[in-house]
Parts: sequence; structure tokens; C-alpha cells
Amino acid sequence: MKKSFFFPCMVILMLFSCSTDDDYTPVYKYESGEELSAGKLTTTILGANAFDQAVPGLSETDDILFFAGNSLFRQNWVSAPSSTTARDGLGPLFNARACSSCHDKDGRGKPIEVGQEFSTGFLMRISTLGVGENGGPNPVLGYGDQIQEHANFGIPFEAKVTVRYETINGAFADGEAYELQKPIYSIGEEQFGSLQDVLTSPRVGQQVIGLGLVDAIATEAILANADENDVDNDGISGKPNYVWNVVTKTTELGRFGWKANQPNLKQQVAGAFNGDMGLTTSLFPDENCPSPQNDCYDAPNGGSPEVTDKSLHNVMIYSTSLSVPIRRNFKDENVLKGKQLFREMKCASCHVESFTTSNDYPFNPTLENVTIRPFSDFLLHDMGDDLADNRPDFNATGKEWRTQPLWGIGMINTVNGHTFLLHDGRARNIEEAILWHGGEASKSKEEYVNLTKEDRAAVLSFINSL
Repeated sequence: MKKSFFFPCMVILMLFSCSTDDDYTPVYKYESGEELSAGKLTTTILGANAFDQAVPGLSETDDILFFAGNSLFRQNWVSAPSSTTARDGLGPLFNARACSSCHDKDGRGKPIEVGQEFSTGFLMRISTLGVGENGGPNPVLGYGDQIQEHANFGIPFEAKVTVRYETINGAFADGEAYELQKPIYSIGEEQFGSLQDVLTSPRVGQQVIGLGLVDAIATEAILANADENDVDNDGISGKPNYVWNVVTKTTELGRFGWKANQPNLKQQVAGAFNGDMGLTTSLFPDENCPSPQNDCYDAPNGGSPEVTDKSLHNVMIYSTSLSVPIRRNFKDENVLKGKQLFREMKCASCHVESFTTSNDYPFNPTLENVTIRPFSDFLLHDMGDDLADNRPDFNATGKEWRTQPLWGIGMINTVNGHTFLLHDGRARNIEEAILWHGGEASKSKEEYVNLTKEDRAAVLSFINSL
């Protein structure tokens, strides 16, 4: 009796306990479409040119203008007068000769290095105490709000910025050591008065993918995540910055720039032309020559404005139409595990995973009603003392920064050959960027520090897949 009963039971147990690969249910689950960072407008082209791909579905006209804008974005501008009249007017003061100087292959600039006189994609914002015109930073007499390290022939540059680094040592909960580098900046060779006591804010150029999709998000959708007074007591505020629109002459929600200090993409682009390359537009028609830079005023220009409305429109078509690359390894179990840990650590409270663009974006209707996954709320957050620049910018305090979108972050090394992150590039990789988080992100950072080495690797795998 026992033998005849035992044998069938063993067979039944074997049938139910054994499984094939087809029967296996993963612990961490893939969500349909999560790899499509720009939704239906995501590019599947990877490699070194992953950031300079147009969204699919552009009209024939916009497709032509995309390449015209691409040319203007990449080519060097020259000082006036020049036979190349379509691209003259550089300076008299400037930080870069082309948009691509700071955003090589539409990617990310590099921080300034020790012993390096110039960098590719780095600049220093400056201001003095108080509030400037229209509520923005108070410009520095003789310099404005940004140090220009270059100038045309016969024109004095403004100043030079150098850096040294201090080492900060720490350890994870499991005992593994880590090392961070803290930049210490110095300003020298000032040409128009001392800059030793001004407020400073170092900046590195960000990758420019998906900017049109961010521009197409409705204001209400961004404000839906705001919680300035932390009503829900989760420790995360989400504060909107309200900034000056030079066209409408009104204060509007900021969404571009490291401190969300530009209200729309067109003003962001025109502001970069003016501040970074000394080029005038219809939005910023005045030469960037703060008094007493008289030699700058007298220098020849490349027209009024130097960047015509047609050229600005073409650069806008290009800037709005850049896609975002598809994620990689998005079904790997380690990546899916990292996604769950990312959510459990409340990283998604600021790095909000998805938005749907509005149904009213007349500049580029292709971008309307698209579900995107930028991993940002585009709001300001207190990031703590260690990342503070102590320089207010409209409503942003010296500790507050706009949440950086994470889409494309895992492709920066492939496109630009480096992994420097954060506003000044101090983080040499994603893990260091996490470890610099403070303020509202302190709890999430501490949870990361307390993870096992295996779980930390999973989180990094997930972020690298974005």
C-alpha cells in the first residue's frame, strides 16, 4: 500500500515542482513600452550619433530645415566683417564659437580640468547680491552675468577660471570605500575690476536631446508635481521657478537650464547665442558688452540681428526635433531589479518617469500627445550644502537645482567619451552623482549607501539603461 501510493505522489510532485523556461515568471517585471523614452518618436539608432537623430514623422519642409539648423548648430561662427556673412558676428566676447563646442554631437560638455586654461562646454555664471531687472540675478558691473574667457582680436577677454580639487573619502555600509572630488574654483586675470567677492555658479553644457518634447509639456502637467510646502510630508518639495519671458514681458514657469531659469526653448537657444557666442537675435538685440567695455561697443557686428529670424527658426526646428535613443538591456533581470530599487528609494519622486505632451504645440505639431519618459519633474529641489552654489536665480535659491532628466544618460560615454555629471561635472560617473545628493535627496542617497554591492550594481545598471 505505501509503495504504490508513494510512487504516484512522487510523480505528481515532480510534475508540479519542475518548470521550463517558458513557465518561469521573473521576480522583476518589464512594463510594455518602457524602453521608448520618447514614445513613438524614440530613435532606435545607437552608437556615437545616437543624440543627433531627428524624430520620425517630420514634414518634408521641417526635415529640410532640420538639416539647415543642424549646419548652423555645428559650424563655427566668425568675427565680423567676413565673406561668410551667414555666420559672422561672433563676439566680441564669447565662450564658444559654435553650439556644438559645448554640446558635441548634441551631447554633454566637459568640466574644466586642473591646469587647463579653457574647457569644452564649461562656463561660470556670476552675479552680486540683490535682485536684478525683472527678478533675475543681479549682474556684475563691467561683466554682466557670465564670464567670457574669449574675445575677438583687439578686444580684451573678461577673466580666466581655473580649478583644483579636494578629495572627500567615504564608505558604503558594507565597508567598501569611495572617493569624491570637490572642485574649488579661482578667478584670475580680471580685466574690468575684481571678481573675488561675486556670487559664482559653474555650469557644464547638457545634452540637448528631447528638448522639444519638454517644451511641449503643458505647464499644468509640470505644476501637478509641485509641492513647495511639502503638504504630503514626504520630504520632497518640488518648487516651480518663475522667470521672465522677454517676448511676452511677463513672468512664466521656467523649465530649461540648470535652475529652470528659461521659460521656453526659443529663449533658451537665443540666450545661449547671446551669452555664449556674443550673437544678437530679435529676442536679445543688444551686444553683450557691459559698461565699461568700450572697445567691445565699438567692434563691428554681423548685422542687426546677427542671427536672423530665419536662422533662429531653423535652429529651433533642429532643437525641437532631436529624438531620444531607445533604452538598452531593458529586459535584463538586473536592470528590472534596479528599477524597483530606484522606485523604492523614492528617486522617482523627483525623477518623475513619464509625461504626456500637450495637444497644443503649434511650433512642431509632431510632438503633440506623445507619452515620454524623461525621468524629471522639471522643478526645483534643495540639493543640500555640498552641491550649493549659493547664487539665487529668480525663485531658485543657492541650494536649489532643477531635476536633471535622466533619459539618454547611459549613452553619454558612447557619444562624448566621458561620464562627467552634475551641474559642474564634478561627478565622474553615475554613482558619484548619487553620492553628491543631499537636501531633499538625503534619504534616498542614504538608502543607496546602505544597499548591498549587488543591489547598488542593479541600480546603476537600470540608470545606465536609460
